[in-house]
Amino acid sequence: MPTIGWFEILIVVTIAIIVLGPKDFPIMLKKVGSWIGTAKKYINSVQNEVSNIDIEESKTEKKEDNKDET
Repeated sequence: MPTIGWFEILIVVTIAIIVLGPKDFPIMLKKVGSWIGTAKKYINSVQNEVSNIDIEESKTEKKEDNKDET
């Protein structure tokens, strides 16, 4: 898998400053940061829900196994 180096990041930032302009570039960085933060929160919540489902399923399986043994 290819990696992104500092030179590639510098090129992308330079192109973004040219296209957006120096006044709008910081505003766009804030928006992108906000979008990334929102995406991370959403992914975290989905992961927590999935792990809670796994925990609940394992608890019910243990209860069923204990009932079968008695």
